[in-house]
Amino acid sequence: MAAVLGGLAPNGVLMVIGAAGPMSVDSILLLSGCRSVKGWYSGTSIDSQDTLNFSTLNAVHSMNEVFPLERAAEAYDRMMSGKARFRVVLQIGSKA
Repeated sequence: MAAVLGGLAPNGVLMVIGAAGPMSVDSILLLSGCRSVKGWYSGTSIDSQDTLNFSTLNAVHSMNEVFPLERAAEAYDRMMSGKARFRVVLQIGSKA
């Protein structure tokens, strides 16, 4: 996870959700761009279901740049360069 810090915009935040084990970060990347790393406990499965229900009822949708798995390297480069807008998502297989 620490490798993606360089892809964060200035003042960007890397959110760590869930247990990932030990992680090291380059303090120069944090300091030079006022970047930060935060942890967030994601709650229980009931919390997740409540969140999904809220999103459905209120037409909340994430904004994504979707890349096919075959273009994973391009997607990663776009994310790391800071050029990606919103969330970069890899799509595995074709849409049904």
